[in-house]
Amino acid sequence: MPAPTAPSVRRLRSTARAILPFPEPESWLDVDTGDADFPEAARAFFPYTAFDGLDPTPRVLHAQAVERLEEGYQGRLSDPRITAHLRARYDVVSLLNHRADPAELQAALAVLRPGGHLLVESRDDPRPELVSRGCTVIATARRSAHVPARLTARLPGAPGLPAAVARALDHTLALLLAGTRFARAYRVIARKGPSAP
Repeated sequence: MPAPTAPSVRRLRSTARAILPFPEPESWLDVDTGDADFPEAARAFFPYTAFDGLDPTPRVLHAQAVERLEEGYQGRLSDPRITAHLRARYDVVSLLNHRADPAELQAALAVLRPGGHLLVESRDDPRPELVSRGCTVIATARRSAHVPARLTARLPGAPGLPAAVARALDHTLALLLAGTRFARAYRVIARKGPSAP
């Protein structure tokens, strides 16, 4: 399995650093983790955190087998059996590059301990939904969504564009657009309140 490229690792570490102002979590669930690239990058900042992953594909089981994850679960977070099994188990839950789906946000809050943090990166603003569910929004940032494969598909002549060039373009655009009204994604950190489901 190839290692993530340097721009991707930088990007993933930037996302993980957003949790640094808070106490180091004991347990962290990364939703739609795939090969667990995000937990692997976040481990540089949180060496004592147990990272678990959830993904609908068997890639999560491979990530667990090669010790990128403590526990790997195959399925969807909104599956009631998975939500019940993981209820109130995590200090942090990350939903990266997701749509702010109310059912998924509710399931993420169910597996989060009271006082735990939800890290969401979404093209849709998840703040109204999180506040309506009893969460306190701690931090919000606008940033360019990190989707190099989609970027290369939109460029003229993209099939012949080397992957390294596409990643470099994606990284450069992300830096230029971060924090502006042109940034296409929200990064929100919310704390689960005691009354949140």
